[in-house]
Amino acid sequence: MNGRTEPPDAEAAAIPRPPLVRELLLVAGLFLVYKFGRQLATGHIGEARHNGHRVWDLERALHLPGESSVQSLLLHGDGLAQIANTYYATVHFPATAAFLIWLYLRRPAHYVWARRVLATVTSAALVLPFVYPLAPPRMLGGTGLVDTAHVYGPSVYGPPSSDHLSNQFAAMPSLHFGWALMVAVGLIAATRSRWRWLWLLHPLVTLLVIVGTANHYWVDALVATAMLGVALALIHRPHRTVSTAGRGSGRLAPAAGNAAAKNTDDKVLVGAGR
Repeated sequence: MNGRTEPPDAEAAAIPRPPLVRELLLVAGLFLVYKFGRQLATGHIGEARHNGHRVWDLERALHLPGESSVQSLLLHGDGLAQIANTYYATVHFPATAAFLIWLYLRRPAHYVWARRVLATVTSAALVLPFVYPLAPPRMLGGTGLVDTAHVYGPSVYGPPSSDHLSNQFAAMPSLHFGWALMVAVGLIAATRSRWRWLWLLHPLVTLLVIVGTANHYWVDALVATAMLGVALALIHRPHRTVSTAGRGSGRLAPAAGNAAAKNTDDKVLVGAGR
């Protein structure tokens, strides 16, 4: 915990990267399956709005903070609503893609782990809109919330009746938050800098944005967190052990590299004893 990080290519040298073309196809397929999968769950507008009111009432029964308290901060700040809308529209996919690309280049083992976790959470998230369609709070009457994207812009959604690119009645879970949380968890796990915990600011800001713009309920983020927790419990991250060369400097090396070094040492000792 002295603030140093591993040599940039230590893990890449010990663990080969997966084939690039295959990974591009897998990741692109993940995004496409999610996009088209949500489209299959369109419809059920009345049920989605009814479920929205039920979630709203549940949050009030649990004494969760009102979404309006976060939104009021955006509406009273100069340009904060537009900044939040822009963050919602432009950060989600690029940040996740950049995260995967960095892991692929610098931490191959962590890349495979993170890709599996994201694929598991995303696949599970496709099921919920079928069994529990949910209208976002911006579509509910009587909540006092404003559709900030529609009023202040920019907006990534059109009118629900003519929006053929997204399913606006699939608010639960919030993959905006789930993916952001995984980005933070993945970078904290893959690096050793004392500043790595600051990556948690990404899901924190994302949470305030999705709630403040009335695109999601608090519960949507809680469900995404629970799903991510299950995926992380089932898919274990790569383990690291302290290498002999790094003991003096506090560096860490992959366990695979230690195993290779041990095998080499064993061969030397056997040869010397003949």
